[in-house]
Amino acid sequence: MPARPARRTTNPPRLSLRPPQGVTRVDEPQLLDGDHREGEHYERLVLDGEELAGITLQECVLDGVSLNDTELRGARIIECAFEDLFAPVLRAPRSSWRETSLRSTRWGSAELYDSRLDAVHLDGGKLDYVNLRSARLTDVLVSGCIIGELDLTGVTATRLALADCTIGTLTLDGAQLRDADLRTSSFRSIKGLDGLRGATIDEYQLQLLAPFLAESMGLRVED
Repeated sequence: MPARPARRTTNPPRLSLRPPQGVTRVDEPQLLDGDHREGEHYERLVLDGEELAGITLQECVLDGVSLNDTELRGARIIECAFEDLFAPVLRAPRSSWRETSLRSTRWGSAELYDSRLDAVHLDGGKLDYVNLRSARLTDVLVSGCIIGELDLTGVTATRLALADCTIGTLTLDGAQLRDADLRTSSFRSIKGLDGLRGATIDEYQLQLLAPFLAESMGLRVED
């Protein structure tokens, strides 16, 4: 009898995040586009509408900061810790996020298309629409979030986990997934079922997906 092939396990995101140490509290920072700020702590600031394209924040802490309609195109976020970020409109396309944690985030429309996320943990919060089209995600964990629509069209993701999330619509057209773990999360609908290739789901999720899979294959199910 031929040997049964070994069952492949799903590799989780590789995260070893630590909060920045020795940061200096800055109450009224004068932030400009293209700035490089390091080791600073901003708390309860309103940065709405600021032009901060291309800014670099390294080993910074942002707590209770409002970023509504702030221009963060091309921003670089490195080894930072964010909590209670508020932004009805977040504008951060083509941005880079590395070894960063975000907790209790409240975003309306988050424009993160063409961005790169490496070793990022998004933990808790409510997000209406997250646009990650054509983004590159490596070692990303999204946990305990309520998301209206998560758009992963054309995304390339390696070791992505959606854990204990409630997601209205998950869009995966053209996605390339490797070690993407969707178990323990719920979805009202999934678009672009071909993009699920490379993802791990549980048996209950498979039952919920059955009608969508049948429809995509042109199957008619009758008793």
